[in-house]
Amino acid sequence: MATSDLTPATLRAAFGHFPSGVVAVAAEVDGTLVGLTASTFVPVSLDPPLVSFCVQNTSQTWPKLKDLPSLGISLLGEAHHEAARTLAAKTGDRFADVETVSRESGAVFVVGTCVWLETSIEQLVAAGDHTIVILRIRDITVHDEVPPIVFHRSRFRHLSA
Repeated sequence: MATSDLTPATLRAAFGHFPSGVVAVAAEVDGTLVGLTASTFVPVSLDPPLVSFCVQNTSQTWPKLKDLPSLGISLLGEAHHEAARTLAAKTGDRFADVETVSRESGAVFVVGTCVWLETSIEQLVAAGDHTIVILRIRDITVHDEVPPIVFHRSRFRHLSA
């Protein structure tokens, strides 16, 4: 087994070996769609129903979302390669060519995804250069026919049947 220094580059490479789903976190703010992607999404608890994701402390989008009463979480599907990249972009219209559904609560969902979770922030936990965002699920819609996209070793991949 080879060992390396604990540099950001070696840690990113090591963490990249862990496959994860990709979610869009989105809401409507004053009539404008605001969102980001996260590949650090994790189910946390069944009772109460909680999930989490991590967001970089340097994010310029998270401050626009963190005080809202409702956030939409969409687990992206295999057809969302481009949407995942567009939603993660630092500049430009993150929702260009991305079909969405908005709810009265302000939660926004990406059409054609595996799961929609309407959530509210339960807790924020400082964790190094990120913040762990713990969300309470308020409503859930599952689209069983849509297979998820997986992020593994810095690439989007499909699950094989």
